[in-house]
Amino acid sequence: MEPSREQRKKLVRHRPKEGIKNTMNTESTVLDEANSDKQPRREKRKRKRKKLVCPIPKEGIKNTMNNESTALDETNSDKQPRREKRKKLVCHIPKEGIKDTMNTESTVLDETNSDKQPRREKRKRKKLVRRIPKEGIKNTMNTESSVLDETNSDKQVSRSNELRKLYRQKTLQISTVRPSIVCLKKKLIILDLNGLLVDIVSPPPKYRKPDAMVGKKAMFKRPFYLEFLNFCFEKFEVAVWSSRTKKNINNVINRLMGNMKERLLFCWDLSYCTKTSFKTLENKQKPLVFKDLRKIWEKHDSNLPWEKGYFNQSNTLLLDDSPYKALLNPPYNSVFPRTFRFQNESDNSLAVGGDLRQYLDGLANAENMVKYVEQHPFGQEAINERSQSWNFYLKVIDSLSTC
Repeated sequence: MEPSREQRKKLVRHRPKEGIKNTMNTESTVLDEANSDKQPRREKRKRKRKKLVCPIPKEGIKNTMNNESTALDETNSDKQPRREKRKKLVCHIPKEGIKDTMNTESTVLDETNSDKQPRREKRKRKKLVRRIPKEGIKNTMNTESSVLDETNSDKQVSRSNELRKLYRQKTLQISTVRPSIVCLKKKLIILDLNGLLVDIVSPPPKYRKPDAMVGKKAMFKRPFYLEFLNFCFEKFEVAVWSSRTKKNINNVINRLMGNMKERLLFCWDLSYCTKTSFKTLENKQKPLVFKDLRKIWEKHDSNLPWEKGYFNQSNTLLLDDSPYKALLNPPYNSVFPRTFRFQNESDNSLAVGGDLRQYLDGLANAENMVKYVEQHPFGQEAINERSQSWNFYLKVIDSLSTC
């Protein structure tokens, strides 16, 4: 009979330590016997494996290695003559032949492209012809007729310019050489006297005392004129050109400038103006004259202290309150400030921050004077084909060309 679980527990509990050791020893001996039985089996397996593997001696291994290397050498030796043949073929092609072949290929390509070009042009022409309908042809005819009408109107408008050119060729013998565009360090400004720096009134007013008398006429100096003159002499080359007689101009300049007049580049009077047989529209007793800047550029006066062409269209500006006096000049070489009247005691145009002084300050720093005048209109508008009095001045210019 097998013992029950409770009996087993009692047996285990009542086992002494020595009994436990004996059991451990018996178990280890049983394992050793089992391993000793397995060892002969392992040895048998090893013997079977050795029989399956054929023993290859060392000398045989060496021989096989040598045989393989010789076989590789033979294959490489077979490939070498092929490579040498390729090298020989490449060597037999000279550089000149290569160039010739390249040139022939390029010429062939050019010929093929040249053959294609006329075909392409024909196709384009066909497309263009197809795209122009009959209505378009009619429209082009109408536009051409309108263009002809515009050209006829332009011819009428450009008549005045042609008259100006004819007059200049007769009076001044203008050279065809175009003036240089490069500006000098200091530009030339030409100042008018009456209406710009002073107001000369006749008869003298009774309610206000004038600054000076010039003959029987009263002279009123413009506010801040001295500061303005100092500014001009600092920034520009300064000259004076008035349409009054030499005697009257000398009296005005002496009382206006004093010793400052010695700094003027020149001082021109009525004798240097271009005279006409007409009177001004504003005053029927005042003769109409022009101030032609070509006389300065072409050095009409041999006493002028510079060489011909030193001053030109790129560096000369006329300041005058009468726009008609500049009709013979290019459009952007003149500026026409508002006329000064002595009644305007609060006038500050010549002062620091005044409109005319600011304008000239910007002009002095401008690289291109003509563009500056064009892009910065100032004062009165110039007389041109759009002016109401243009027909009158066209007659005046026409009279000069017939003289």
